[in-house]
Amino acid sequence: MPGSVSEEPFAEHIRERAESTAWARFVAADDRTSFCTEWLNLLAVRLDDARAGMLVVAAHDDAPFELIAGWPDLRRDLRYLGPAAERALVERQGIVADALDEDAGASPRAVVAYPIEVAGRLRGAVAFDVGSRDLQPALRHIHWGSAWLKEYFAREQLADREAELERVATLNDLMATVLQHDRLAASSLALANSLVTRLGCERVSVGFERHGRAELVAMSNAASFDRRSNLVNAICEAMDEALDLGVPLAVPAADDAAIAAVAHDAAARTLDVPCLMSVPVLHESQALGAITCERREGGAFTPGEMRLVGALGAMLGPYWLLLQQRERPWGQRARTTLRELGLATLGPRHGGLKLAGLLAALLLTAAASIEHDHRVAARTVIEGATQLAIVVPFDGFIAEAYVRAGDTVTAGQPLARLDGRDIALERQRWVAERDQLEREYQVAMAQADLGTLGVVRAQMAQSDARLALTEEKLERTVLTAPFDGIVLSGDLSQKLGVPVEKGELLFEVAPLEGYRVVLQVDDRDIAHVALEQGGELVLSSRPDHVMPFTVSAVTPVATQLDGRNVFRVEADLDAGEARLRPGMEGVGKIEVGRRSLLWIATHRFVDWLRLSLWNWMP
Repeated sequence: MPGSVSEEPFAEHIRERAESTAWARFVAADDRTSFCTEWLNLLAVRLDDARAGMLVVAAHDDAPFELIAGWPDLRRDLRYLGPAAERALVERQGIVADALDEDAGASPRAVVAYPIEVAGRLRGAVAFDVGSRDLQPALRHIHWGSAWLKEYFAREQLADREAELERVATLNDLMATVLQHDRLAASSLALANSLVTRLGCERVSVGFERHGRAELVAMSNAASFDRRSNLVNAICEAMDEALDLGVPLAVPAADDAAIAAVAHDAAARTLDVPCLMSVPVLHESQALGAITCERREGGAFTPGEMRLVGALGAMLGPYWLLLQQRERPWGQRARTTLRELGLATLGPRHGGLKLAGLLAALLLTAAASIEHDHRVAARTVIEGATQLAIVVPFDGFIAEAYVRAGDTVTAGQPLARLDGRDIALERQRWVAERDQLEREYQVAMAQADLGTLGVVRAQMAQSDARLALTEEKLERTVLTAPFDGIVLSGDLSQKLGVPVEKGELLFEVAPLEGYRVVLQVDDRDIAHVALEQGGELVLSSRPDHVMPFTVSAVTPVATQLDGRNVFRVEADLDAGEARLRPGMEGVGKIEVGRRSLLWIATHRFVDWLRLSLWNWMP
């Protein structure tokens, strides 16, 4: 026992020293990995019975969670802590699970895991293997300690956001500087001079592709330069490499660079600069030119700087291409256009194009000479010759539904039934009242009371009328089909018990025989349509079957359909069809006469052109 008294202060002393050391290393951490590692070590010191711990972190919002720190070290197998950390990420709350490590020994242990959230977004999770007794202090320590990580990640997010805003502001300033000039050389020089200051470069050059090679257009802080000098040739060699590959290149290259910048290495040695970067100027993924930056001091070009210059190249590409085309002399542009047109028309080349033009002329002549049946196409719907609506005879409730749209019915077949319990009660009321009046009538007869007999007789007639009306209502609770046909609309299977009002439409029924064709003819074609014209119809449900018809009526009133005016044209089928159903849709074509193929193909455009000219003429 005396030994135990002396060991407790010694253990406490050791723990205090370990905690002090962990705090010192934690405060001195200067990057994310060391910060997370020392935070995990400090948390492990404060947990009394910790055996192992791990911390998984996502680099950014869309990145996967990766193991960034482990305790006592990352060489130990910490996979058994993974399920608990995954549960904490999924459930977004602290959890406690049994330890599954085979090396845990016979003593019971548990895994405590806790998620790390910043502004409602998961950034990571921490898991510890601790003793199975008194787990509340462990959860409390982890919860309190996670505030350090949340604060660190929040500062990281703020720093990234500020850096992105700074890059956007820089990009806007550079674009504003470049767009102030409407000449290619002046615009390129303005960008080069601005990038020298912004990136701390020795020199920035801008060049464009001419005749398959890069040609230098502007060099920072230089009003003129010798295009034949070794310096210019070295810069152009680096630009050629960026133009050929179409991607940014830099020396020294990044660790994950997939392409070796051979020409840039040679150019850097020729220019005697340690850092060289070239970014292509793009338009629709086509490299037009390149921006080359040289730096002696300040270290290699960072990915952020490469992204900034790359964004400039992508944004300035269309503008610089426009300046290139505009700065060409108009005479040169005209000569080039005429030369290309003359060579294509009279020269020995483009034989296929000449042959295609000859064939087109022959086809145009044939189209103007050959006549063909002109047909007006229109959207077509099949309707029944007659159509009957089944409506609610009185206010009530839907009790049963026997059919729905698409069902075939026979005459007298029940379609639906309304709830008749209220009507049955009303009928019993009138029957009782009729019986009472009958008794009163008998009493008046026995007493020979002529006045009462007249009154009772009138009341009995009124009661009989009410009773007859009620019985008729009771009979009409069952709605039946008026004839053999098909139900076009109405589905009450989802409305059982729903109240309905008198006159409300329940079903539409059309006979199985007797159909008419309704064509919706555009107002641009209605002038060609007349009575007794023939045509053909193809339905969507039967695209392999053509049905002839004859126009029987043309409605003189237009209606709006899908943003255009259409006229209703009715037609009769020349032959009966047993498989038709009302509501079928298709395309009908009315034969309106013979016209030349050229007129058929161009008459709508010609009509539109005539109308437009008439509209603009004074």
